[in-house]
Amino acid sequence: MGVRLLVAAAVIGLTVAGCSSSPSGDPAPSTPSSAAKEQPAPKPAVLTLTPAKDAKDVAPGEPVSVTVADGKVGDVKLTGADGKVVAGKARADGSGWDSAEPLGYGKAYRLTATATGTDGKPVTSESSFTTVKPARQLGVSVNLVEGETVGVGLPLIFTFTGSVADKAAAEKALKVTAEPATEGAFRWSGDKQVTWRPKDYWKSGTKIKVEAAVYGKHLGKGSYGREDKTITGTVGDKLVAVADGGTHQMTVTINDKEVKTMPTSMGKPGHNTPQGTYTVMSEHTGYTMDSGTYGVPEDAPGGYRTFVQYAVRLSYSGIFYHSAPWSVRQQGRSNVSHGCLNLSTENTKWLMDTSKKGDIVTVQNSGGPKLEPTDGWSVWQLTWEEWRTAAN
Repeated sequence: MGVRLLVAAAVIGLTVAGCSSSPSGDPAPSTPSSAAKEQPAPKPAVLTLTPAKDAKDVAPGEPVSVTVADGKVGDVKLTGADGKVVAGKARADGSGWDSAEPLGYGKAYRLTATATGTDGKPVTSESSFTTVKPARQLGVSVNLVEGETVGVGLPLIFTFTGSVADKAAAEKALKVTAEPATEGAFRWSGDKQVTWRPKDYWKSGTKIKVEAAVYGKHLGKGSYGREDKTITGTVGDKLVAVADGGTHQMTVTINDKEVKTMPTSMGKPGHNTPQGTYTVMSEHTGYTMDSGTYGVPEDAPGGYRTFVQYAVRLSYSGIFYHSAPWSVRQQGRSNVSHGCLNLSTENTKWLMDTSKKGDIVTVQNSGGPKLEPTDGWSVWQLTWEEWRTAAN
């Protein structure tokens, strides 16, 4: 009897001992949470001012900036020698400050900035610097007028007032944006002119914005931009005129629908109109066609000086479509001009009133040479691949 009691007691003792190793209701051992991890030690703010102290020949078109590490930017002041304050704005995240207007040429400036570090202590830094005196200032013009409606073939041409040594810097300062977005690329013609054309014709209704942010930008060899320009425009209806030297007819389509066919007469043998795709450059009411402007005196063989009521330029070399009442009998039958596209006065007025700068005029079957892509705005003479790879 006593033995049985001892065995039972041993079993009970084991059971109790086993339960007591992990009593129910007790919390599990805790581990350190992420919140309890050691925080970074507070640090003083570090200010970096650009331009650096005592910098000289600073390009006034480049931004002045303050950058803060291990803290938040406080008061920043940029002043000229005359005490005028240059506008600027702190970054939303407190990491720094940037100027918001360009500086002047050949001026002295002082930049002072404060910041508060993660240690809670203020820090101050300052920089004095001078801007460059340019050896030459270059202006730039664009073949787009503010608010203008243009044709689907218009290339955007930037012409500088002098040679540009650093073409990459110039391209960086030029910007073309469009809505809807339109792919395009720059190509230089000499050292003074660079053209941006879209990969394909513009889509009608596209909104174009051109920005030439050249002021204060170094364009190479001591030359700097004179002033910035911003111009906006809109692409109108797609108008394409095709003149055929074989049929002696010009067919006009608007938005890919044929709207008018009219007789024409183009360059006679020896003066055959160059074949290819032209882009309308300018329109004129009351214009004197003068062979002397292209090296042939009026009194020389083949020379002429003729007033016309309507004329639209298609090339630098003197190709126009224009009113030619003297050749109405030949229009639609034979080619008798010195290279231009002759139309009746009524048809020329209709086309000029209907079309616009940047519209497309294609000449085919004229017997003439291939139109040079550098003759006028004839950028569509090159394929997209040729445009992007052509030597500048």
